[in-house]
Amino acid sequence: MARPSTPLLNRALIARTALALVDRHGPDGASLRRVAARLGVNPTSLYNHVPNRAAMIEDVRALVSAGIDSEPLRSLPWEEGLRAWARSYRRAFARHARAIPLLMTERASTPVLLSGYEDFVVAAEAAGWKSSDVLPLLTAFENFILGSVLDMSGPAVVFDPTGQEDDFPRFAAAFQTLADEDPADPVATRAFERGLDMLIAAARPR
Repeated sequence: MARPSTPLLNRALIARTALALVDRHGPDGASLRRVAARLGVNPTSLYNHVPNRAAMIEDVRALVSAGIDSEPLRSLPWEEGLRAWARSYRRAFARHARAIPLLMTERASTPVLLSGYEDFVVAAEAAGWKSSDVLPLLTAFENFILGSVLDMSGPAVVFDPTGQEDDFPRFAAAFQTLADEDPADPVATRAFERGLDMLIAAARPR
């Protein structure tokens, strides 16, 4: 049988398939066996395009991270750039929240993400941060952003004092204020914006 004029597989297709499976099944979706089954090929065929599972995970990271816009860190004042970058980061990962636990298992090395990190470091150092303090600062923002994404992907409200109002009256009263919550402005989004305000207020070195 003649070979097809174009390859049936390529690295980009494998990455897109893996991400779709992760979106549906979580980290368990990112197995070479499952990806191969979805593509209708033998798992060994994948190794002609991607060297191992870790490389496939980095390709998934590249797809998710492509939605992060770090240009504001280059073009806007420090605080404004941080706000725009953080919001775009949250939007990018909110589309693929189930990928977060998977991506935390491997070191990040994909150029599309590292280029954004480079923009962050340049902007942070221009704002006065020492090189030794920049990665803790970046990690603080990432922890907050990704935690917010996980919060979005769970129940709208994760706590419930119903039936224990007498024991926790002030918390129950605060909880009751969520009864008429506007679906267009959920508590997760308000919490993100409030927390982002707090981080940005402390985003210059003392």
